[in-house]
Amino acid sequence: MRNFENDVQLIKYKVLKQVIKYADEGTLSEKVFDIPKKVIPGPKPMTRCCIYKERAIVSERVKLAMGGNKKNPNVIEVISEACDECPIHRFKVTEACRGCLAHKCKEACPVGAIYIIDRKSYIDHEKCIECGRCKNACPYNAISDVMRPCRKACSASALRIDENKKAVIDNEKCIQCGACVYQCPFGAIMDKSFVVDIINLLKKTKEDKSIRVYAVIAPAISSQFTYAKIEQVVTGIKKLGFYDVVEAALGADMVAETESKELIEKLKDKKFMTTSCCPAFVSYIEKKYPDLKGNMSSTVSPMIAVSRLIKEIDSSAKVVFIGPCTAKKAEIQRDELKGSTDYVMTFEELQAMLDAFEINIEECEETPLNNASFFGRIFARSGGVTEAIKQAIKEENLNVEFKPVVCDGLKECDKALKLGKIGKLNGNFVEGMACVGGCIGGAASLCHGPKDRSEVDKYGNLAIEKNIKESLSVYNTKKVNMHKE
Repeated sequence: MRNFENDVQLIKYKVLKQVIKYADEGTLSEKVFDIPKKVIPGPKPMTRCCIYKERAIVSERVKLAMGGNKKNPNVIEVISEACDECPIHRFKVTEACRGCLAHKCKEACPVGAIYIIDRKSYIDHEKCIECGRCKNACPYNAISDVMRPCRKACSASALRIDENKKAVIDNEKCIQCGACVYQCPFGAIMDKSFVVDIINLLKKTKEDKSIRVYAVIAPAISSQFTYAKIEQVVTGIKKLGFYDVVEAALGADMVAETESKELIEKLKDKKFMTTSCCPAFVSYIEKKYPDLKGNMSSTVSPMIAVSRLIKEIDSSAKVVFIGPCTAKKAEIQRDELKGSTDYVMTFEELQAMLDAFEINIEECEETPLNNASFFGRIFARSGGVTEAIKQAIKEENLNVEFKPVVCDGLKECDKALKLGKIGKLNGNFVEGMACVGGCIGGAASLCHGPKDRSEVDKYGNLAIEKNIKESLSVYNTKKVNMHKE
């Protein structure tokens, strides 16, 4: 049975479900303004001060569920109306202040925001620029730091607070990983959805049988719909109108084979190579470590690889990727990748779509899913890419010394990149995953608690093909362009 972690997730689900339902009925344009009342019926508010504010926020959520601001290239947007409940002032002098004579806090402040009354320190928040130097200088740790959850979650430092105390995303720094989306306790940050476009595409296939829409599901599904079997989820997806369901893990097998060979070429003039599976990690390198672009693998991600394979086999195919990643929505918009994967839908959105169509996956029969190997499936967890590359090197009998550095989360990625930049990295292959735990910790997961990586391995062990060569021998993958261009 479906459970929700909190009211933020529940409201998001209700909005998506209603948008999907009206889009399928063909009544969305005329009923769009009814959705806030459907989600917040009243007379009492669910979470805010009044139903009118809640409905105003829901209206903004509806816009994002319908694609959001088309002029903003970022797939993550701040709902300004919802961003007003966090502590206004980040730093505050507590009762622990001893009124010392040194007043190191005052001396450390670069803008003169610390003043003294009766020997006690106070902060003038009109002047404070939240640099934190006063806190670091205080010998008694008497200054508290209440950093907003969204800023604390953003390891890319892409969030700032404007003069109205609202969160603002810096698109030049944002890697669209979505960490701020699920860490904001008030749901004031949300990823854009393209479910309306997907619904319209599926409806079109009913009239035009020459169009076939394929669903590509991420191997992270092993940690998602825990109340049903994956084979039942596959059946549910097909009942939505998808022609077929294919594992993104097949693309992971293709990537492992290609990247293992690329590593040899890359090491001819570079000391190390970074993976290109995680779009948020790729974006982080491009934005913060542009000097290391040449170290990045030119191999496409598993999503792009399997999408290209599907379209090579079926020229009339349209492809929708389904996974836990918001950054994938940004990846398909990259100029060099456009046209490979048509749309991206998250697991959250899939759940809402299944319920909007009244498909109970627990009652569905089981449809087998056997496209990939064990090694393709374990791409979903941290360390999985490394194990797959190691296996590919073994299977291909490649002459290369493999010294991997596994980075679990963006902070570890940053540490490895810093070392790589100054030539101190103890390795020649960097597996970078922006989300802690790997893809199973993705921002758009159905649940964000601790994930059991053994569940991914159990799913991997169910694969019929136990090695990469066996998996790829079923398909003619040689014609697929595996590089970004």
